[in-house]
Amino acid sequence: MKKKYLLLLVSLFTLWFTTGCVERELPYLPGESGYGQGWGSSEDEENIDISDIDQNMTESGAMLSEEAYKVPRIPFPMDEYVRLARVGKGTVKGQIYITDGYGKKVVGKATRLYLNPKTSYSDQWYQESYIGGQKMQKADDRLFNYLRFTSSDANGNFSFYGVPSGSYYLIGTVRCGMECGYDTPKSIRIATLVTVKGNQVVQKDLVGQMY
Repeated sequence: MKKKYLLLLVSLFTLWFTTGCVERELPYLPGESGYGQGWGSSEDEENIDISDIDQNMTESGAMLSEEAYKVPRIPFPMDEYVRLARVGKGTVKGQIYITDGYGKKVVGKATRLYLNPKTSYSDQWYQESYIGGQKMQKADDRLFNYLRFTSSDANGNFSFYGVPSGSYYLIGTVRCGMECGYDTPKSIRIATLVTVKGNQVVQKDLVGQMY
């Protein structure tokens, strides 16, 4: 009886040791935010359309040649970015959703959002791509060091914490299908400007229109 009990203990210890030492990937937590954090490498995780920010995701020569037909970006203004505060106490919170002409509301559930500091570089993106609808050439890799990310919850509510004082383009995407009358799901991108000062709590919904 004692031998069986001892064998059982040894088996349990072995099981604990072999499974407990396996490194596991930590899940992305909704509401988590930070510079350069929370941007998964998996396409399944990424709900936001950032094709205009990082166009060069392929090694295909044909795709690379298409860069010549896209709007060239201005040189990356490093002098503007190094002056940006990296630590803050501000908060930006709200709800992301789209509406139609009848007041129907579809929220962006568990979707990614990000804050892009307002600079001459992001101003060009806003005017040329978001407003003008143009495709732009690949963004400078250094840009991703200055973006701040978070995710919305099941009701489309989101929060960014520890935001430094400054102005940002608040950007997110709502994916909508049959509930919007589309045969296939569409990703509707929304962007707006938001300004944070000190420890201010800014309430700013990100609202778009069905099209």
